[in-house]
Order: sequence, then structure tokens, then C-alpha cells
Amino acid sequence: MTDNASGNQNLMAVLAHATVFTGFLFPLIFWLIGKDQSSFADAEGKKAVNFGILVTLGYVAASVLGAIPFIGWLSGIVSAAVFVIAVIFGVQGAVTANRGAAYRYPVTIDLIK
Repeated sequence: MTDNASGNQNLMAVLAHATVFTGFLFPLIFWLIGKDQSSFADAEGKKAVNFGILVTLGYVAASVLGAIPFIGWLSGIVSAAVFVIAVIFGVQGAVTANRGAAYRYPVTIDLIK
């Protein structure tokens, strides 16, 4: 296999990790596109989707918190914290996947195996 073919297989894994800050939808799309291209894209896409589900739950929790009187202002802080953490881990995952190595998120839930 040539380096170009390997790079194309890694692309879906990189995109899945890079878009994890949006929640689970974009990583899910990239995983579904790439899972049949290579086992690497399949494995990394699953990890990104699982972390994306956790990020989505964080955004939902921040929204629910915003509806609670007197402490609703914490919603912005929680939402910003989830966003920053997701961007940091997503970039780390994308860079690692671009090198062709597996990435493991420090905190995740394994719903898709």
C-alpha cells in the first residue's frame, strides 16, 4: 500500500477526531463513511463517536443547568469547559490519527464497540 492510500484511510479518522467538539453527529458521519475503508478508520471513528456522545451529554447538561433559577449562569461556564476540553482532546486525537497511531481519550463512554 502506498503512503497516499494510507493517508486517505487516515483522513476519515482524522476528521472524526477533529470534529468531536461539535458533539456526536459529525464524528458519526465520518465514521460511517470511513469504517469500510480501513480497520484503523473504523476503530478511531468509534472512539471519536463515543467521545462525541459524552460531549453532547455535556452540552445537554449545560443547557439543563441554564434552566435552573439562581444557578443558571453556570451554564455558560460548563458549556465553555466542555467545548475547550473537546477541542483539546479532538486536536490531540486528530494529530495522533494523522500519524497513523491509535488515540485513546482520557475520559469516554464506550457505547459503540
